[in-house]
Amino acid sequence: MSSLENLSRLVSLDHGLAVVSTARSDGTILSSVVNAGVLDHALGGETAVAFVSAGNAARLRHLRVRPRATVVVRAGWRWIAVEGPVRLAGPDDPLDGVDADSLRILLRDIFVAAGGSHDDWDEYDRVMASERRVAVLIEPARVYGNS
Repeated sequence: MSSLENLSRLVSLDHGLAVVSTARSDGTILSSVVNAGVLDHALGGETAVAFVSAGNAARLRHLRVRPRATVVVRAGWRWIAVEGPVRLAGPDDPLDGVDADSLRILLRDIFVAAGGSHDDWDEYDRVMASERRVAVLIEPARVYGNS
């Protein structure tokens, strides 16, 4: 079983809660909690670890300048870290091949991959748009942990 398959199993054990770390301009690290999951066929057909971020989050300011991140998913003493380059897709972060409708679907797919469900997808879409939410896709360049 691949490490990313193990990560997907860990996601299901604690609501997709993960810690994401980004680098500030002074080299210090900002860590915050997000809901993350694995998209088997993200943009371009490649597997990515992904989360949805509010458009005004400090982590996005960091990722726009230094597009690398580390995400750690844990459940009990089992954990997996994924490090790698980041691609952003959102209203303020255009990405080739991602129009408004495909962004809407991508944000839903990430939410579901992180263990989420919703009774009213139209409302979900409205909130994502009003908060200028961004899809954050991490290419798994390095995967390690104790799963």
